[in-house]
Amino acid sequence: MANYTAADIKALRERTGAGMMDVKKALDEANGDAEKAIEIIRIKGLKGATKREGRSTAEGLVAAKVDAGVGVMVEVNCETDFVAKADKFIQLADKVLAVAIESGAADLDALLATEVDGKPLSEVVIEEGAVLGEKVVVRRIARIEGATVDAYLHKTSKDLPAQVGVLFAVDGEGEAAATAAHDVAVHVAAMAPNYLSREDVPAELVESERRIAEETAKAEGKPEAALTKIVEGRVTGFYKGEVLLDQAFAKDAKKSVAQVLSEAGVKATAFARFRVGA
Repeated sequence: MANYTAADIKALRERTGAGMMDVKKALDEANGDAEKAIEIIRIKGLKGATKREGRSTAEGLVAAKVDAGVGVMVEVNCETDFVAKADKFIQLADKVLAVAIESGAADLDALLATEVDGKPLSEVVIEEGAVLGEKVVVRRIARIEGATVDAYLHKTSKDLPAQVGVLFAVDGEGEAAATAAHDVAVHVAAMAPNYLSREDVPAELVESERRIAEETAKAEGKPEAALTKIVEGRVTGFYKGEVLLDQAFAKDAKKSVAQVLSEAGVKATAFARFRVGA
C-alpha cells in the first residue's frame, strides 16, 4: 500500500508543477518521502531535457516592473498553457525578472549568464523546466529608462498570466505625465506599433513601401499627374499603421498619439512591447 495520500500528491504537484502520474511514480519510488520524490522528479526531468530541446515553446508569460525610472520586462516561454499558469512557472518568471533587475543586464546573453546561487541563470531555467516536465526558455528582455516609465501587462485570457507586456517612457514627470504614459502604454498593447517615430523606420523599408504604392497606383490606372500625391498618401497610411506617434489614439481616434503626449506636455522617449510567442 502506498505511503502517501491524495493530499500528498496535490501538495507535491503544487510544489513542482509536475504531472500527476510523474508525481505518483516519484512518490512510489521514494516510499512517500516528499523531499526524495522532488529529487527524483528533478533528476528524471533533467534526463529528458535533451529530448525537449526541439519542442516548440509558444506559451508562457510576460513580466515587468518599474523602479526609479527604469523599466525591465522579460518573456519566459513554455510548451503548454497548463504549465504557463502553474505557480511553479510563474515563480520562475518572477525570479528571472528579479535577476534581470538586480543584474542590470541589457541583453539576453548577459541575463542568462548571470549567476544565481552559484550557477548561470540559464542552468536554473533548465533545471526548473525539468521539474515542470517541459522545455522552458527565457526568450527576451527589455530595459528602458525615462523620467516617467509605465509598465502595462495585459491578459488575453482570464485563466492565464499576462500574455502582452509594454514598457513606455516619456521625458516629463508628474500626474499628467504618468497618466499619459499609462494611457499610451495601454494603446501600445492594443495597437502593436513597430516603431516609435518616422525616423526609426529603416529607409529601405520606406522606399519599398513607396515603390509598392507607386506600382499599385499605376496598375490601378491612376493618372500620372496624381501619382506623387497618391503615393505619399499611401506612405503616410503606412506610417499611421507602423509608427506609434502617427497612430490614431485608441481612446480618441480624432487625435494622434503625438497630440495626446503634446497635450500632456511630454515627449515619448522609448517603448517596448512583447506578446508571448509573437
